[in-house]
Amino acid sequence: MTLNFGEEGDVKLPLACETLAERIVLEVLDHIGCPYEAEVNLLLTTDGEIHRMNREFRHIDRATDVLSFPMTDFEVPGEFGFLEEREDCFHPETGELLLGDIVISKEKVLSQAEEYGHSVLREFAFLITHSVLHLTGFDHMEEDERLVMERLQREVLKKLEILREQHITL
Repeated sequence: MTLNFGEEGDVKLPLACETLAERIVLEVLDHIGCPYEAEVNLLLTTDGEIHRMNREFRHIDRATDVLSFPMTDFEVPGEFGFLEEREDCFHPETGELLLGDIVISKEKVLSQAEEYGHSVLREFAFLITHSVLHLTGFDHMEEDERLVMERLQREVLKKLEILREQHITL
């Protein structure tokens, strides 16, 4: 698997972000049965930049926590069989499946971890898991889709032993 990692802005997360992201992406792809080596691009950025991208690409004028830009349209989430017929979905030199781009706001990782009462690690892992599922066709617009996606997220995070621990303030 290839993870093309980039980071911009002054805020730093207290994690080994690149190594952790690679581990999470691999676990998600293994969990949903991806039969290919894959390539994913990950950019950790600022609220300002993700706000600009959200406005430009989704016409939503606010910062968000994560944006996912899939390279391939999956008719059935997590079903890879149709790719046998599609050479345009693979990197011409490496043969890896081109899944797409993930953009995460580092400020949102920190603020949402605080807001939801769990660790920065758990929030970062959740956002990557969520986004990789989007890159492989999963969505949460309809209730049945949301339930499937939430179940997969829980299963992956549990397998990684990244649990939603509540922080207790004394």
